[in-house]
Amino acid sequence: MDSLDTLSERTPMVPVYFSSSASGMVRSFAERLRRPVFDLTVREIRQSAPEGPWVLLTPSYATGNPDNDTIPEPVRRFLSQPRTRRLMVGVMGSGNRNFGAQYQAACRQIARASGRPVLFEFELQGTPWDVEEARRVLAALDLRLAGITKP
Repeated sequence: MDSLDTLSERTPMVPVYFSSSASGMVRSFAERLRRPVFDLTVREIRQSAPEGPWVLLTPSYATGNPDNDTIPEPVRRFLSQPRTRRLMVGVMGSGNRNFGAQYQAACRQIARASGRPVLFEFELQGTPWDVEEARRVLAALDLRLAGITKP
């Protein structure tokens, strides 16, 4: 283990708030990130407010109507609070390439509207590589937010 790994282990982890459909694909991905995760389909969590910086993980759904909204209702409700929106530091998205132009539409729309970056995108429940890459991206974010630069 190098010094960066040790430093990373002692750095506070930014929590991930996610929404998942009944399929549980996004939930499965979130739970494999090895960090605090909060399910926005749970009313108490959706009505709470993050205490500090946080990351959103959202699916996108094709509705059959390109003008229709693709942002899941639990995500929309959670983001309706100004303080919650201000504390969001990035967005991650799950999508299905079969949705064509709607692929990652919710993630990209939220990032555009909030001025926050898209940190990572993956298809469906993600591959093992996707999970590892998302962990790496989030660990780098943890370090940046803690004011730690890589040696």
